[in-house]
Amino acid sequence: MRQLSNIWFIALKELRLFVTDRITVFMFIIFPFLFVALFNYLLAGVGSEDDRLELHILTLEEVGGISHSIIAAMETKDVSQLRDGEPMIVWDKDYDAALKAVEDKELNGFLVFPEDFTEGVLMGYGAEIEVVTNPESPYAAAALYGLASSIASQVGSQHVASSAVIALLVEEGMASGGDMTDIGWVIQQLFSDPDFFGNSQSLISLGIDKVGEVEAEEPSNFVIPGYLVMFVFFAAALSAERIVRERQNHTLERLLTSTVRRESLLGGILVGTAAKGLVQIAIFWTVGILAFNLDLGLSPAAVIILSILMVIMSSAFGVMLATLVRTERSAGSIGVLASLILAPLGGCWWPLFIVPQWMQFLAKLTPHGWANTGFNKIMLFGAEFGDVVPEMLVLLGFAVLFSVIGIWRFRTSAV
Repeated sequence: MRQLSNIWFIALKELRLFVTDRITVFMFIIFPFLFVALFNYLLAGVGSEDDRLELHILTLEEVGGISHSIIAAMETKDVSQLRDGEPMIVWDKDYDAALKAVEDKELNGFLVFPEDFTEGVLMGYGAEIEVVTNPESPYAAAALYGLASSIASQVGSQHVASSAVIALLVEEGMASGGDMTDIGWVIQQLFSDPDFFGNSQSLISLGIDKVGEVEAEEPSNFVIPGYLVMFVFFAAALSAERIVRERQNHTLERLLTSTVRRESLLGGILVGTAAKGLVQIAIFWTVGILAFNLDLGLSPAAVIILSILMVIMSSAFGVMLATLVRTERSAGSIGVLASLILAPLGGCWWPLFIVPQWMQFLAKLTPHGWANTGFNKIMLFGAEFGDVVPEMLVLLGFAVLFSVIGIWRFRTSAV
């Protein structure tokens, strides 16, 4: 019981030093919200624009094939005539250039008619439409697949109609003295001239339904979690500087000469550092909800648990850092350096889902990256509790790793 009391008093001392230091309070509580307010203002309305989808199509057929007629009927001639939300169809001429553009990630993808498309349709053995996509552009891929399916469906319908027309021609004897060219011309007209049989509908029709305005994502939903992760870790990392100072001026040794045991001393430091982090997250989330319309998503409990795990991990890192350095100056320098390097790598300054794949990979090497990914899943993408369990486990793993190293290396003297 006495040891628990010692842990409590040491932790209370750590917390009192934190809340009574005006510079510390400004740096780690007030200062972050200056950034939050600034970026919330600058990013307000970003994402409300509904960018027009651009679909690229090309054909490997010779001029005169059915595919040329299909693309000509679909190609966007005048962008100003497009309705809101209607995609723009671009006719590309060079397959190799389009393929290279996709490989270089300059183009999300394109649709290709094979060189035997017309022959396959006319002869009845079918033809395949190729879709080339960038794996990092799932939305463009889905649109191209949908367009390819629509074309295939329409071509199939037209083929049934053409077969019926040919049957009538044969039955009436009109095709008895003709050749394949005459029949092919009839079929060609079915695809290239939508008015040939009095049908006023185009070969491929696009239905556009507008169900509401595009709403911009609230910037605070990704700005506040990012700065929370950054400044909670920053404050905990800089606590290593004070721990080293107390070790150098023999404060820790004097505590051990009393009734305080080594385990209680270490536990008090860890709990005290974590208590500072809990104060930070309580203020962050409260101000975020009340002042910045923060949305905690479908599972606020997951957000809270992620926050607590981030606090525990950061506290363990601060203690570990204090055990690995010898001087107060080294502790402060490494704490600042680690915080400023891990913050951008881990997505505290910008959402990870907008950065290149290599940066997303590097983020997985940091606890910040896992924390921010979890927050983004819940607060931006509508995930539920179970979806962020992997992020929770990884943060717990980092906390255990840092704690083990800190306990193993912990010492009370400067020697």
